[in-house]
Amino acid sequence: MFEKILIANRGEIALRVLRACRELGIKTVAVHSEADRDAKYVKLADESVCIGPAPSAQSYLHIPAIIAAAEVTDAEAIHPGYGFLSENADFAERVENSGFVFIGPRPDNIRLMGDKVAAKQAMMDAGVPCVPGSDGALPEDPEEILKAAARIGYPVIIKAAGGGGGRGMRVVHTEAALLNAVSLTRAEAQSAFGNPMVYMEKFLQTPRHIEIQVMADEHGNAVHLGERDCSMQRRHQKILEEAPAPGLDPKLRDKIGERCAKACVKMGYRGAGTFEFLYEGGEFYFIEMNTRVQVEHPVTEMVTGIDIVQTQIRVAAGEELPFKQKDIRLKGHALECRINAEHPYTFLPSPGRLTTYHAPGGPGIRVDSHVYQGYLVPPNYDSMIGKLIAYGDTRAQAIARMKGALMEMVVEGIQTNIPLHQDLMNDPKFVAGGTSIHYLEQKLESLKT
Repeated sequence: MFEKILIANRGEIALRVLRACRELGIKTVAVHSEADRDAKYVKLADESVCIGPAPSAQSYLHIPAIIAAAEVTDAEAIHPGYGFLSENADFAERVENSGFVFIGPRPDNIRLMGDKVAAKQAMMDAGVPCVPGSDGALPEDPEEILKAAARIGYPVIIKAAGGGGGRGMRVVHTEAALLNAVSLTRAEAQSAFGNPMVYMEKFLQTPRHIEIQVMADEHGNAVHLGERDCSMQRRHQKILEEAPAPGLDPKLRDKIGERCAKACVKMGYRGAGTFEFLYEGGEFYFIEMNTRVQVEHPVTEMVTGIDIVQTQIRVAAGEELPFKQKDIRLKGHALECRINAEHPYTFLPSPGRLTTYHAPGGPGIRVDSHVYQGYLVPPNYDSMIGKLIAYGDTRAQAIARMKGALMEMVVEGIQTNIPLHQDLMNDPKFVAGGTSIHYLEQKLESLKT
């Protein structure tokens, strides 16, 4: 096992990794920007290193500064968390070439899954169901593009091969709009990701977003830890997640989960990963794989009893998975509300100082947050200030506990999206379960009229 790990991230995930290390008896190094000098995890870490000014490009995305921090502190491994450099294959390569262990997949796996066209082909080869679409990247020939769309059937969605986070996507409903949409998406992809390659898929009308959590070691073992429903989204950004997915047949879960685990073995995957699917009409369609720990990992931890972050660390240290597929049992239900520093309905960011902060408690309540009373939420980063997780024996109990926790939670000095979450907990369609990825945006539109 490692003696010292550097945490190359910030916010609640930095604190989450620190806590996992502490439980394993591992010393920690927190790197931070000047804006995060007073962060809780910086104070709690065994050592801390300032790696640059507030802008991410000069700190959390500055690879030489992170490698240098690992060198001067004699860290053995680097945990990238999520976001920032967590899915940057070049960073993973630099880490390993510098003599450190990257707590995540091998660089070639990250590179493969980062290219959405190559990832889709790899999944098809492994028997994982995919959305009907173009055979690889779209060609330059306009006639061939039109033929591909006619074969797939409208509406279609044009996606950037190197995209993610909802960027580099464009829905097309008619042939007349297709070629212009492809041209615009290519330009957007080149600007945002440095890669103009785009591909085409069938646009599903009312799908749910269901993802499968996997864990694999370097000894050829891989398991799935069940699924999460992440359909409550706005502009492709998740707001609320739950496990397991309401109304999903357990046999179907096992079938698709088994295929995901086999795909991991086939490509020699190591560490935590998430297969993301659109689910419609009883069918799963692969859209992408995230080669890192997810923001929403706590709901899976709650229903499986498995510490995903600790398992990441153990696997990176060369250990075998401590469990087999037959050992995985889903028990109860868990919900996670992302608490963001933003207006609950316009979503305008609301950085500032927390004049009052009170975290809720009680049976089944977990709060993953790095903030405290007096904490200054900087304007430089993602608006999430924490995650509120509620667990119950049933989904109804989890919702009841979440309602109580949202009422108890006090955050003053800034605006948060707590009122939106309270609204959702009382929404009849959410309570019934199984809403599509478009439901929240439709709901928000209806509130404007």
